[in-house]
Parts: sequence; C-alpha cells; structure tokens
Amino acid sequence: MDKDVRAELLALAKPTAEKVARHLVAVGQLIDEDPAEALAHALAARRLAARIAAVREAVGLAAYHAGEWQTAVAELRTYHRMTGLQSHLAVLADCERALGRPERAIDLYRGADRKELDRAVAGELLIVAAGARGDLGQKDAAVAMLQVPELTGEATEPWTVRLRYAYADALLAVGRREEAREWFSRAAEVDTDGATDAAERLLELDGVMIEGDDEDEVEDVAAGPDALGAGSEEPDAEPAAGDAPDAESTGARDGADDTSDDGADDTPDDGAGDPSGLSTQRSGGDSEVPVVGDEAGTGK
Repeated sequence: MDKDVRAELLALAKPTAEKVARHLVAVGQLIDEDPAEALAHALAARRLAARIAAVREAVGLAAYHAGEWQTAVAELRTYHRMTGLQSHLAVLADCERALGRPERAIDLYRGADRKELDRAVAGELLIVAAGARGDLGQKDAAVAMLQVPELTGEATEPWTVRLRYAYADALLAVGRREEAREWFSRAAEVDTDGATDAAERLLELDGVMIEGDDEDEVEDVAAGPDALGAGSEEPDAEPAAGDAPDAESTGARDGADDTSDDGADDTPDDGAGDPSGLSTQRSGGDSEVPVVGDEAGTGK
C-alpha cells in the first residue's frame, strides 16, 4: 500500500485502520478483473472511514471501472476538494462523456490549469476533450486539438501512445484514411504493452482478415438467437464472505454516506442520460485509470 495512504490511516483507531487497509488492498487487486466487487470493498471502506481522502479516491476509481459514472464523479470531486489535487480530471471528463454530457468534459479541459497539471494528466485530459468534440460532431476540431508537439515527439509514455491512437481515430472520422493509417502504424510501433488495438485497426485498414474471425461468425450464426446464453447475461456472482458487503447493502447506503459527510454539492445532476451501452474504452477519448493512491496522473 502507498505510504501516503498508510499515513492517512494513522488517524483511525488501529482495528478500524486495519479493516480499511484490507478493503483498499482488495480494491487494488480486483479493480481490473472484478470492478463490481472492487466497488463493494471500496464502499465498505467508505462506511468505516469516509473522511479519509484515499478511501474516497478508491470509491471513485472503482465506480469508474464498474461503469457507475455518477458515483465516480461525486467521489472524485470530493477527493479533489479534500486534497487540493487535480489528478483525476481526465477520469471526471470521461465520466461526463459517458453520461452524455460532452460539453461538461470540454469545460473541465478549458477550466484546468494545465501548467499545474502533471504532463500525463494534461495529456489524458486533452485526449478525452478531443473525444468530446467528436461526440458533438465537431470532428475537424477534434483533429486540430490533438495536433500538439507531443504528437510528433520522441517520448513513448503510455499517454503519448494513446495520443497517437486518438489522432489516427480522429483522422479516420473525417475521412483522411491514408493519414489515419500512418498514425495507427506509429501508435502500433511504440505500443509494446498492447494498451491499444492500433495493430488490429491497421490490419483492418489494410483489408487483412484476422484468422479466426470467419469461424467465429459462422459459429454465432449457427447457434442462433435461442442458443444458451444468447441475449442474456449471467447474474453477478455474490461477493465472497468477509468484510465486503453485497451489492444491495452497499448501494442502499451510498447516498446517505455522501450526503452526511460531504454535502449535496458532490452529487451530479439528477436525470443524467443512461450510460448503458457506453464503455470506458471509447476510441480516441479514453482515459486510463491509475491505481488507488496514484496522484501522478492517469495510466493503466
């Protein structure tokens, strides 16, 4: 666990601090593989220590991974207010996009003091804001936004890989296919960790069929809509016994914790668009999420 988080937990009674620490460790372990369970652990930690900034950060990031956009916005705003940091602006902006509010994502970009932001945070925020321009149909503006010095620089940080990918995607959206191909190629060359699907997009543009695609299609057609599991999803598995509560008990107390501890200002507007069908992995505008306690910027 991060030393700064451990220092925060010293403000709690030892038994409580130990329970909170276990929940936070579980969040870090589960956030990629089982975000719903990670969120359950984060909410359990919040019930025990709602005034600990690292706990609110954990809830916000777990909610983001789980697609609970409004909860993520409320918790990360609270975290920023408690710490004075602006380390998750890109995640907040991406949540606004998911909620169907691209204008707010652009407002976050405009209002940010980019000189004070970590370069990675500023870069990720730019990528999300460009994606928001695309959401509004301002596709040429999205291309123009991404034409920054870092695009052609030598740096190969994770966010610069995504910058090149986002630029390629934006070019493709305005019909500049050959230029898009060049930038997907540049992104693929430096994407050694496979953070994007630039290589696959490049093959698609070249008309190359990835082996196995046809077989999968035939199997899907043969199975038909009445096949086992078609059109339905498996119900969420119940959390393992222990400190983490089940989804119903955690969800029932979310609003009460937020309202009693930090006030109604943290809660996003009611009636926001239904984000179902949206994903945090939107091409050209995604923000990668840091592990809990990471204040340097966004990076998955």
